[in-house]
Amino acid sequence: MEFAPLFAYCLALFVAAVIPGPGIAALVGQALGGGSRNSMFFILGIALGDLTWLTVAVVGLAAVAKTFAGAFLAIKILGALYLLYLGWVFWTTDVSETRIRTTKEGTALSSVFAAYMVTLGNPKSIIFYLALLPSVVDLDRVDLVQWLILAVLTIVVLFAVLIPYAMLAAKARAVMSDTSALRKLNQVAAGVIGAAGALILAEATAAFFRRA
Repeated sequence: MEFAPLFAYCLALFVAAVIPGPGIAALVGQALGGGSRNSMFFILGIALGDLTWLTVAVVGLAAVAKTFAGAFLAIKILGALYLLYLGWVFWTTDVSETRIRTTKEGTALSSVFAAYMVTLGNPKSIIFYLALLPSVVDLDRVDLVQWLILAVLTIVVLFAVLIPYAMLAAKARAVMSDTSALRKLNQVAAGVIGAAGALILAEATAAFFRRA
């Protein structure tokens, strides 16, 4: 694959990724409420979701994705419900308990899972890979090696875009030592994550009634 299409892909993905949406809102909320460690796992989940959509586009399964739109709608609803649950957890959990929770492996795995589900149901991701990507890259000429190159570039671009969001939010939490301030920060994180979940759920509900 020539340099120009790869550069165009990276630039398009960068622009799409840097625009705030449900995924970034959930990431910021995760970083505010749980610190930087789980935020990295959340970014990993977003990247895995993007790689899934990249694969769907490359192997020509866009039609299949439309056929199984109901399944993706269910995934979107599950992701939204999980974000709402996570928001509730941050709102109701004491700061000391939150610190204990961030050391558990299950939290890391749940962060990856939540981000993956959110990305699969994120309209911005779907539009980019199934609608905009074909105008940037000739998908009919992408072989396994070129897919691997695109996959690596996807991971690099996403981490480069999303890590600053997570670091700034985590730093805001790290500089606060007062318990009441941390509790308020947890509530802000809950509001951000809950709003992202509510937005995705509203979009999923609207899509359901359009299909009905």
